[in-house]
Parts: sequence; structure tokens; C-alpha cells
Amino acid sequence: MPSSVPSFAELLGRCRRSAVHLELRDSYAPTERFEAWQRGERINWEDRQSWWHPYDQLITDTVARGVVIRRARVISEPVSEYIKWEHYVTHANVTAGEQVRWLPRRQATSIPLPGNDVWLFDGALLRVHHFSGDGTVVEDEITTDPDAVKLCTTAFEAVWERTLPHHLYEI
Repeated sequence: MPSSVPSFAELLGRCRRSAVHLELRDSYAPTERFEAWQRGERINWEDRQSWWHPYDQLITDTVARGVVIRRARVISEPVSEYIKWEHYVTHANVTAGEQVRWLPRRQATSIPLPGNDVWLFDGALLRVHHFSGDGTVVEDEITTDPDAVKLCTTAFEAVWERTLPHHLYEI
């Protein structure tokens, strides 16, 4: 990743009102946690210390400052194994303070969507994730291009209006 791209923690640290994340992929590069889940290993949600990560604390601290963090996932159905795992581990996101919602892709046909996953900070700055075909992050791009910001803002809000909250979306 180019050094000119601020870290996610820096971007959230600068954020004052809102951070929204639009996810459009059905799978990402496998992680050790995903592979453990595939082997049947499950998280003991009662033992928070065993699963709480720095990312979770960053979200909690950001929400405590008054920043609203929303994540919308546009997914194909039937869902991929990766999405089943994401749904399972979303318990951590919600516990940390994120609002997470799900939208079946068939309900997104009339929504103009960006070609990439994005984070939008305070409605003004985009962090665009570029992935390879296998879901590996190739690079992140930062932009304040007004057309891109407008498209991503409009897309996110249109998706959000149609989504189901995490606790209501069943896999």
C-alpha cells in the first residue's frame, strides 16, 4: 500500500460524525480465522478476551466519541461459505458498536453501485479497496473526488434503506 494512504486507524481518528462501509464481494482472501471456522472451530463468545481484537477496540473507541459506524453488505444468495463465516463473526462487529445490515444482491438491481468496496468518512473522504480476483487486497486508494463521493454516498444510503439488520438476517 502506498505510504500516502493513511491507516484505517488514522482515518477513523480524524472522523467526527460518520463512517460507512459498503461491501460488495461474496468472498475475500481466506484468513486463519476463516479456515479455523471451516474446520469447525467456533468462538466462545462468552470469553471476550479470546476474540476481542485491536480493530474491535478501535471501533468501540470511535463510537464512544460519537461517530456512527454503519456497514452494509450486498450478498448473493444462496450465500457463499465466506459470507456464512462473516455472518457468524459479525457478532464482534456489533458488540464493538457497528451497525451492520445485509442486502440480498437481487434486491440491489436498481441501485447504481461503485465497482469496489468503500469506506466513506464524514461524507467527504473515500477509502476505496482494490482487490484481486481471489479477494486479496491489492491496494487502497484515498479520494475526495466529488463525483465518486456522491455516487458512494447515494449508493450506500440506497442499500441501507433496503437492508435487514444483522439480528434479522438469517443464513
